[in-house]
Amino acid sequence: MKIVLATFGSLGDLHPMLALGVELRGRGHQVAVAAMDFYRERIEKAGLEFRSMRPHLDIEDRELAREIMDARRGPEKLIREIIMPALEGMYDDLSQATAAADLLVTGEVVYVARSLVEKTKIKWISTSLAPISLFSAHDPSVYPTAEWYEYLHFMPVFFHRQLFKLMSRVVYEWLAPYRKFRRKLGLGENHDPVFFQKNSNLLHLAMFSKVLAKPQPDWPNPTLQTGFCFYDGERDVGKMPEGLEEFLDAGEPPIVFTLGSAAVWDAGTFYEESARAAKMLKRRAVLIYGPMNEAPQGLDENVIGVDYAPFSRIFPRAAAVVHQSGAGTTGQVLRAGVPALVVPFGHDQFDNAARCVRRGAARRLARDRYAAENAAHELRELLADISYKANAIEAARVVRAEHGTEVACDAIELILKK
Repeated sequence: MKIVLATFGSLGDLHPMLALGVELRGRGHQVAVAAMDFYRERIEKAGLEFRSMRPHLDIEDRELAREIMDARRGPEKLIREIIMPALEGMYDDLSQATAAADLLVTGEVVYVARSLVEKTKIKWISTSLAPISLFSAHDPSVYPTAEWYEYLHFMPVFFHRQLFKLMSRVVYEWLAPYRKFRRKLGLGENHDPVFFQKNSNLLHLAMFSKVLAKPQPDWPNPTLQTGFCFYDGERDVGKMPEGLEEFLDAGEPPIVFTLGSAAVWDAGTFYEESARAAKMLKRRAVLIYGPMNEAPQGLDENVIGVDYAPFSRIFPRAAAVVHQSGAGTTGQVLRAGVPALVVPFGHDQFDNAARCVRRGAARRLARDRYAAENAAHELRELLADISYKANAIEAARVVRAEHGTEVACDAIELILKK
């Protein structure tokens, strides 16, 4: 069968699709991935076909990265200024990519998917990588423009449903180009691709662990929760940098500091403050600062920096991980079974952070309070209280038992047989 996987976003969005693609290709299917041109080499190195799909962002545009990661304005920037102007281009590219395909599997913000399905009748499976995407009133999330909402988690279902309706009215204005796009295709414009009508009626895959959220009565029907689908560059750049293994072998487990693949573009002083915090604690540390950044100040024989390291190989050897709580990074930390200090920057990260804290496997520090003294204090508490490690180990037991990629691909193959 020919399957097209379509995704837009950071490596945290791409990697779960590559996990599916590699597994499905191993089962004998022809798999193509539709994504930004920037990811062509990475996709092809994974042994998958590449299909170009707009919009194409300049990954090296730091100002754009800062605007997208902004906790207040980031979601509006993404939807209004990046996705909406590219709808027709995205639709045309995806139409070409799926011309002879048997199935389409899409990630978040591929808003043209339902329109393509209505026009072509192709089989379609939608996916979510984090609980926030499902807008459950039974298990409400923490939203990037309203972090205070965490303290209203206890409110009744009716309250949360009304808030979602209010949120949808705000976003309604942003979606005027989407309604125009639907009219041009001869389709009804009364469709919401963000909140209530964005998921497939055939199958939706919730590709995150029960550690973060369990199935809820108001999840879309039908939804299958698979667990995390892990891919860590095994087929492209997933090699340990020179000297890192030797550093890990030479002493006690270090604290690992990372900002994933998106927030790292707007790191600010995160890595310098992290180096200072490690020295205040007299702890060994590894700073994964990204290939786009220069090595931070403060490195020495005990606090080293690398531009990249595969999370699946370094996190299990850490004493703790300090991270931005993106979906992909969060999944890797939970699988590793190590406690975390989470510093959310934007989008789903506030909710992922809140869920890890509620699980008892992490502590949290606000981005605007991330300074060496504060980070050292939180890490000291994290490492001194053995309950964090115990809860992290229990979370890892659950995550490892879920086998998310295999479960998701089994479900995909069942849909192909229908």
